[in-house]
Amino acid sequence: PPALEAVVPLLMGRSKLNGCGRYARGEMIWNPCVKNSEMDLSAIRVIYCALQSFHESHDPRAMAEKLTPMMRQYRRIKSEIAEDVILMFRLGDFYEMFFEDAARAAPILNVALTKRAGYPMCGIPYHAVDSYLGKLIRAGRKIAICDQMEDPALAKGIVRREVTRIITPGTITEEAALSDDRNNYIAAIASSGKEFGLAALELSTGELFVENHPTRDSLRDAIHRIAPGEGIAPTSEGESEPDREAAAIYKDAGVACVTPVDYWFFEEAFARSTLLSHFGVTSLDGFGCEDNSTAIRAAGAIMQHVRENLRRDLSHVTSMRLAQTSGYMTLDDATCEHLDLMPQRGRDPSTTLYGVLNATRTPMGARLMHNWIARPLLDLDAINSRHEAVETLTKARGALSPLRSLLGDIRDLERTIARISLSRGSPRDVNAISTALKTIPAIRDRLEPVASGALLGSILRELRPLPHLVDAIDRTLVESPPATMNEGGMIRPGVSHELDELRDAAANGRAWIAKYQAEEIARTGIKTLKVKFNKVFGYFIEISTGQLGNVPADYARKQTIANGERFTTPELKEREEKILGAADRAIIMENDIFDSLRAEVVRETAGIQAVASAAAQLDVLCSLADRALALGYERPKMDEGDAIHIIGGRHPIIEQLPDSERFVPNDADLNCTTRQIMVITGPNMAGKSTYIRQVALLVVMAQMGSFIPAKEASFGIVDRVFTRVGASDDLARGRSTFMVEMQETANILNNATPRSLIVLDEIGRGTSTFDGISIAWAVAEHLHNTPSVKAKTLFATHYHELTDLALTLGGVVNCSVLVREQHDGIVFLRRIVDGPADKSYGIAVAKLAGMPDPVLRRAREILANLEADELSDSGTPSLVEPRAKPRPVRHGDDLQMKLFEM
Repeated sequence: PPALEAVVPLLMGRSKLNGCGRYARGEMIWNPCVKNSEMDLSAIRVIYCALQSFHESHDPRAMAEKLTPMMRQYRRIKSEIAEDVILMFRLGDFYEMFFEDAARAAPILNVALTKRAGYPMCGIPYHAVDSYLGKLIRAGRKIAICDQMEDPALAKGIVRREVTRIITPGTITEEAALSDDRNNYIAAIASSGKEFGLAALELSTGELFVENHPTRDSLRDAIHRIAPGEGIAPTSEGESEPDREAAAIYKDAGVACVTPVDYWFFEEAFARSTLLSHFGVTSLDGFGCEDNSTAIRAAGAIMQHVRENLRRDLSHVTSMRLAQTSGYMTLDDATCEHLDLMPQRGRDPSTTLYGVLNATRTPMGARLMHNWIARPLLDLDAINSRHEAVETLTKARGALSPLRSLLGDIRDLERTIARISLSRGSPRDVNAISTALKTIPAIRDRLEPVASGALLGSILRELRPLPHLVDAIDRTLVESPPATMNEGGMIRPGVSHELDELRDAAANGRAWIAKYQAEEIARTGIKTLKVKFNKVFGYFIEISTGQLGNVPADYARKQTIANGERFTTPELKEREEKILGAADRAIIMENDIFDSLRAEVVRETAGIQAVASAAAQLDVLCSLADRALALGYERPKMDEGDAIHIIGGRHPIIEQLPDSERFVPNDADLNCTTRQIMVITGPNMAGKSTYIRQVALLVVMAQMGSFIPAKEASFGIVDRVFTRVGASDDLARGRSTFMVEMQETANILNNATPRSLIVLDEIGRGTSTFDGISIAWAVAEHLHNTPSVKAKTLFATHYHELTDLALTLGGVVNCSVLVREQHDGIVFLRRIVDGPADKSYGIAVAKLAGMPDPVLRRAREILANLEADELSDSGTPSLVEPRAKPRPVRHGDDLQMKLFEM
């Protein structure tokens, strides 16, 4: 009934659930309740109970199916969550799914779809739920975990069950379903009309940060960089679909899962209140966000959604960081892809810059390495601090190897403390905290003698071993605790005298009974005396009728039987209480002790997170030092100038490919005056594309803090790297290859600055020759002559006409790739030299590709005629012999050709 649907959200303590349109009436009730608090929830609860009882007793479908009380409970809980969420319903040792949820989940989980009383169902073992969750998440599903909230053995009637958490692609914390080297964010965006706010929460680590972006393109690039597993967007009032602009931005950035969230979550007053309450502060000044409306709205909405709609504990989110986008080099998604910075789905990570540089020993270090590559620095002092730290570690080789070995013992401290804070941490997780913290003193001992610089000194100060916590864990847990809490055996002997007695009773109960029987036979002289047990009467002493006269006075009669009587004693009764259920009571007591220990660990969350952050930084720096030593990298010099000067530079990825030829180093010299634009010509496959991308990669490496593959190099700070490389279309959005090329070029011309580096690999190749040459020429002129755009540019092209630019533009220099002609072919020398190439050698490259000889011969003949400018009367190439008659000249052609005549 509509009235029931209106009341349900109120009783659950939240508004319309996760975009579920059935609760539109609940939204109408909830809004006034939030604003003036006039509604009496106790009265609503009474109404709800009456409505629910009426609904369940008059529901035609329920009556037709004759649902059991358990299935009515299932239907009620299912109605409280969004329809697109799969409900995993705990029944004993299994999580069961029913009806449409079972039909959707069974093929994904590869489990049998069966039937029970006519309705479909499937199930999975509760202890293996993490691995199954990963399959559902990767399939884009959302899952609600419904747990038993009381012991079935003690429950009266139906076991009470509740949804304890809802898992979505952006909020999964299960270790088996997460990638060690990638963060898994849930993102939120808020718009003010003038700027955008972006918030991102990593639930598995507790990281929360916000950013401001002036344009939609900047926001899209940032979302692409962090690659969230899920994005949330506000609904419009009265609607259930996400905001169209936000959904479009997520789609452009490659986010597959977009979740609609109630629009008032994004209202500034509500969001501010959410953040102030969570962090226990009176102002957001301490986070640098007090007057940052869009950031507050995005962060507050994401926290409220995760806590209320997804029912997740956020106690481990102890801080919020304002990320200054102005402090980092801008790398859009096209540049990241063209330069092979990070692994793409389905691609070998070793063929990326991340794959080359990542030799980290901890998962959190691997994630931080990814972040450093995606966000190179702009601050000269910060860059030099990283270079100084890497140089220190390369020189201290005696400390580097032990440090890396010790870091390997820390494991994933960030996600471990997050699981513990979420009350999902196992005994092994808590023990892992102790193992990691016990490693810290040894790391400090190795690091302290070399931590002379600012960055290493800061890391050393943050590496606090928390000995009191280590002592508490080691005193409480056994050395190798079990994986789960329900197995017992995780608490050390001596922690609790009562627990020790329960364990002793459980383990030695039979031995004690046998010993007690022998003692009583000796004391009473009754040789037929037996100590027995049954489920009704427990433990008792059985004596035959003929020996009843020898029964001691301290025996208390318990039962009369046909051939004797049964007795008990105070000692046997006391032992019975200890033996019966001793194992179960021991496990309960162990869990209580473990819960207290876990709470003690949670109180140190902020300190553990600080240690994890410092260890991650040290891990990345050690990895960069290791790569510098192993691969022959050198420290680049950084300054405030505008020049890029490289001697003997190498491509960091290609030189590591196992089957590649010997890499030929090359120099580069760029500035904003005399060598602003390098026009690079030469044949295909000679190395033009490798060279121009190589220069860009070395700039990114230098500003992220890495040493680089070069004999010597110096760089002025680059604010942004642009790339226009290759040919690709976007048919889904109605964009042809040439349109994509022109849009990327337009983005460069509209956003480049004199501090930028531009990599252009063929401009204008997607249209006619004359159009393409004209566009390429005009682009080069604009880059050269416009003061606000005068960026350093590497321009690889097959249009030899562009080499004439150097005759009129002072900042343009011609370069080419050396080749050696040999018989009918060529040999690539891979050397970049000043001066233009004399020809393109396209037919020679076609021969290397295996083109048939007749085609090659015909191509040479046509090329000879074209180079002689000999066309037939109809304007087509003369294919047999030169014609004496000159080619008719059209007015448009005359103008285009004169442009390049000198």
